[in-house]
This record gives sequence, structure tokens and C-alpha cells, in this order.
Amino acid sequence: MTKLSIAQVKELLKTKVTAEVLANLARDERKGVQNALVAYQKRQAKVTQAKLAFAERLRLEQNLWTQGIEYVAGVDEVGRGPLAGPVVTAAVILPHDFDLYEVNDSKQLSVAKREELYGKILEQALAVNIGVASNRVIDQVNIYEATKIAMKEAVLGLKLKPQHLLVDAMPIELDLPQTKLIKGDAKSASISAASIVAKVTRDHLMTFYDRVYPGYGFSQNDGYGTKQHLAGLVEHGTTPIHRMTFEPIKSKYVK
Repeated sequence: MTKLSIAQVKELLKTKVTAEVLANLARDERKGVQNALVAYQKRQAKVTQAKLAFAERLRLEQNLWTQGIEYVAGVDEVGRGPLAGPVVTAAVILPHDFDLYEVNDSKQLSVAKREELYGKILEQALAVNIGVASNRVIDQVNIYEATKIAMKEAVLGLKLKPQHLLVDAMPIELDLPQTKLIKGDAKSASISAASIVAKVTRDHLMTFYDRVYPGYGFSQNDGYGTKQHLAGLVEHGTTPIHRMTFEPIKSKYVK
């Protein structure tokens, strides 16, 4: 190991290393090697903690699986608060050997990590489906009812029929057993996966809308009422994707 430069040691420690390699590095008296080893051990400890937290988020699913319930769907939504765009929901059925331990509440993840996990979830999940309620539906029935419609659509479109639903606070009007969780996207791996799929799907859609309707910053604010968005409303008025029953649009732009 002493033949390796410190830069090479750092690269080595980015890969899987054996206990023997670690023992050899521990005997290397170079300060740079010892610092690299400490950094490696901190990273490993962080990974171990993340895996333990993930195992806890998978506990609900595992309890249901042990009862013979094969297909458990996690359901989540994103986009209830924005002034523009649809509310998007996702339903995800995970395999019993699912081990993407970084899957967590989408709000806890960076944009890059969400994108990475989004692709992996689509590859590994047994079934995934999206439900969408447009701004027009939201204006017609209110955001709560529109979200329920979109969640129901997400579940009904799954290629496998779920035997149990894990839902984030909001019950779905379907004749299926359901477990309702407060902040479920942080308590259930299936709901976490659904939150990532829904969030990335909606982000992609709002980036598209930003090109169609420039001047509001949709790709940055996802339709929320930021300073840039409100300035866009003042300058350009509303677009076909704005929610006309939401304030301040209802008061200022609806005649």
C-alpha cells in the first residue's frame, strides 16, 4: 500500500475495499492516508445509518408481505399548493427484494439524486402509474377532491392490482384495504418511491411549461407563488395552466 500515492489511496477508498486493505492502510503513517481513511470511515458510517433508516421505512411493507399480501402500493402526491400546473400523483408497487436504501421522502433529496433514483425505481418496481388532475379539474372540484381523483387514477392504472394501499394522510375512494400515514413519505419506502416518481414527473412537466409559457419561471418555482412568478403575472397575465380559484389569482385576475 505504501507504493500507492495519497491520490491513489483516495480513489481506492471510493470503491469496495476488504478488511485486509483497511488494516494495511491503518498502518500507513502518512497523514494524507490517515485523513483519507477517516473520511472513508465517516462515509461508511453514514451509509450504515441510511440503510438502517431505510429498513425502518420498509417495515410496513415487510409486515404486510409476511401476511401473504404480495402487492402493496404506496401512493403519494405533489403539487397541491402551486398557483399553476396540475396536481400529480404516483402509485408504486415495490418488489420484496427492493434495496435502494437512498429512497426517501423526495423533499429530503437533491434534484440530481431524485433524478437518479427516479430511473432506478422505474427499472426495479413491479408496477408504477401516474395520475394527473389538471388546473381545470382543480378549479372545478377544489384541490382536495382533485387530488383524490388523481390518486384513484394512479392506483387504477397499475398493471398489477394492489392488495393493500399505503397512503400519505389522504384516503382513496377505492374498495381496497388502506393504511393511512401522517407524513407517510418519510415512513414508508413505497410512499417514498411514489413521492419521488410524482415529484420528478411534475418537475419535468413544469420545465416543459416554462418553455411554452416563458416569463413565470416555472422550471425554477414549479408553479408556486414566488416573487418571479408573481412578477410574471403582473407583466403577462394568466396562462391556460393557472389555477383561477387560487389566491391571489382569484382576486386580481378573475373578472
